[in-house]
Amino acid sequence: MIYLRLFWEFFKTGLFAVGGGMATLPFLYDISDRTGWFTHAQLADMVAVSESTPGPIGVNMATYVGFLTGGVGGAAVATLGLITPSIIVILIVSAFLAKFRSSKYVNGAFYGLRPASTAMILAALVLVVKATFLPASGTAFDWRLPVLAAVLLALTNAVPQTKKLHPIVFILGSAVVGVALGLAQ
Repeated sequence: MIYLRLFWEFFKTGLFAVGGGMATLPFLYDISDRTGWFTHAQLADMVAVSESTPGPIGVNMATYVGFLTGGVGGAAVATLGLITPSIIVILIVSAFLAKFRSSKYVNGAFYGLRPASTAMILAALVLVVKATFLPASGTAFDWRLPVLAAVLLALTNAVPQTKKLHPIVFILGSAVVGVALGLAQ
């Protein structure tokens, strides 16, 4: 029964999370609240791990939640649930691609989806910032986190010598700094 529930929850997420992996975050917070399969703190950790591992973030997080909930089988079922709507839509669209290509209604629909996608990604940003910088209940605010974020932002955008470095350098460097400063809560 847990596999069916995992499939259904992630099928709904895959069906409505327009805009990529970060757009799945509001749905994952909802799943967390309704099912209790994982906490908001675990979700923040999932985002960090999913962002630093190969593959789409939504798929990585579905796999992780599925594994936490139902082991290897749960990971497979949750991942399948997340990607099934996309596969169905791609098959339908490819079957009618010639008609869709010239339709002003389809173009209008895609144009209208852009703001919705942007809003979902911004909502995910707010949730990630909140989970990262605002303390969990019972813990004090750690000023080192926004300082680390500001330093990384400056290094990746303003310092010419570091702008060309591969993102994995910053991910690994952040992990080392986090361990060295004991930033884990």
